[in-house]
Amino acid sequence: MGAAQRTAAHGRTEERMKTTAFAGAIVTAALFALAMPSLATPALAASAGSKSAADEPVTWSVAPADANGPDDRSWVESKLDAGESTTEYLAIRNLGKTTTTFALTAADGYLTTTGRFNMLQAGQESVDAGTWITVAKEVTVKAGGTEVVPFTITVPDNATPGDHPAGIAASVSTTGTTSDGTQIGVESRVGFRVMTQVTGDLAPALSIGRVTSEYTPSWNLFTPGKLSVSYEVTNAGNTQLSISDSLDAESIKRGDVFPGETRTISLDPVAAWPLVVISKQLTVAGSVPSDATLTVAPATETVSAIAIPWLHLAVLLGIIAVAAFLILARRRSSAKIATLLEQARAEGRREQAEAVRG
Repeated sequence: MGAAQRTAAHGRTEERMKTTAFAGAIVTAALFALAMPSLATPALAASAGSKSAADEPVTWSVAPADANGPDDRSWVESKLDAGESTTEYLAIRNLGKTTTTFALTAADGYLTTTGRFNMLQAGQESVDAGTWITVAKEVTVKAGGTEVVPFTITVPDNATPGDHPAGIAASVSTTGTTSDGTQIGVESRVGFRVMTQVTGDLAPALSIGRVTSEYTPSWNLFTPGKLSVSYEVTNAGNTQLSISDSLDAESIKRGDVFPGETRTISLDPVAAWPLVVISKQLTVAGSVPSDATLTVAPATETVSAIAIPWLHLAVLLGIIAVAAFLILARRRSSAKIATLLEQARAEGRREQAEAVRG
C-alpha cells in the first residue's frame, strides 16, 4: 500500500501547518511544559518519558524519506520558484511495543545561540516557511512498524528569494503528576530540518556588531596573559551562511547563521603580552553552503584592549628600589669611611702638634 493510501486508510486529514526546522533528534520528555527537541542524527530514537497501556515508554524516530521509505538524507532541501510546490516524505518508525498515534506539525526554524537547529515551540506563531508546509494532522504507527507520510511544500507567489528554514516533527503529548499532585503536560517532538530556497536574486552578506575584549594577565613574569574576544555577527543577506573568523591567526569555523539572525561568538583566549594597549585584527568571513560560487565580502574590526603590565612594573620598581637602596647604602658607607679617615687624620695632626710643643 502506498503512502497516500495509508494516509487515507487511517482517515487522516491534511492542513497547512506552521514552519519549523530542526535536524533529526533524540528527545526525552521531562517534567516541564514543553520538551524541546535536541539535535542528533535522524536514525536515532526519542523517548517520550511516559508509559503506554502496556507500561512501556513511547519511543520513535523520524527521518526524511521517499515514497518507499527512509533515504540517506539528514534533512530536506528544496529549490523552488515562487508559486511552485513539491511533495516530500517523512518516515516515522515506532520503536515502542504498542501502537501509537503521533501528531504531525511544522513550524519556522531557527538556530539557537549555540548554533543548534530548532523549531518554534507550540503556541508560537510561524510567519515564514513553516506556513508553507502541509501535512496530515496525525499518523498511527503499529509497534515496530514504519509509516511513510507525504507532505507538501508550497511557496507563496510573493515569497522573497533566498533561504527559508523550517522543519517538521512527530510528537506525543503525555501527562505526568508531580509529588504534590500537580498534573503537568509534556509534548515530546522528533523531526528534521526542511530548508527551502526560493529562486531569484541571492545576495549573501554579513556584518559585525558589538565587539568586546578583556585581557587577563599572567602571574608568571615570563608567561604571556590571555586576550578574550567575543563579537556579534549578523547575517544581513538572504542566504544561509557558514561563518569563520580569525584573530591574527588561522581561520576557525563557527557554524551557520540563517538570514536575519544575529549570533554572539566567543573566541578561544589567545596569548598576548601586556603592552599597555593590545590591538588585533578580527576578520569574519562567510560562505554559502548551497552555492560555492556565491561570494561574501568579509567584515573586519580592530580589537583593542588595555593591558597594563602591572607585574612587570612591580618587578621593575622592586629592582629600582633595591638598586637605589644599594647605591644609598654604598654612599653612606663611603661617607662614613671618609669621616673616620678624616677623624684619624685630624687626631694624627693633633698628636703631632702636641709632640712638637712638648
